[in-house]
Amino acid sequence: MTIGKVIELLDAEPIGEVDRNVEIDTICGSDMMSDVLAFIKKDALLLTGLANLQTIRTAEMMDIVCVCFIRGKEPSDEMIEMAADCGVYLIKSDLRMYDACGILYRERGY
Repeated sequence: MTIGKVIELLDAEPIGEVDRNVEIDTICGSDMMSDVLAFIKKDALLLTGLANLQTIRTAEMMDIVCVCFIRGKEPSDEMIEMAADCGVYLIKSDLRMYDACGILYRERGY
């Protein structure tokens, strides 16, 4: 699945420059960065409502290619700048975690 497809499915909005053709291999939904550190795989999309710098640091460390802020959360300018420096794409959606995960799960055909 591409970031562009995720944007379409979640009615999401890109934050800054986003390469919509980048492939996502796995998807993780969590507000607990300790769970992300334990379970995420490379080239992943992270769905989270945690809008702080630790989210971007975790994404960089775990090779997460895109973070989708859910529940209408807005990243700060500092987060946006840090993500751009790290090569992490940011998008946002008003959906709740449960709904966003369900939509993406259904699309992947599991």
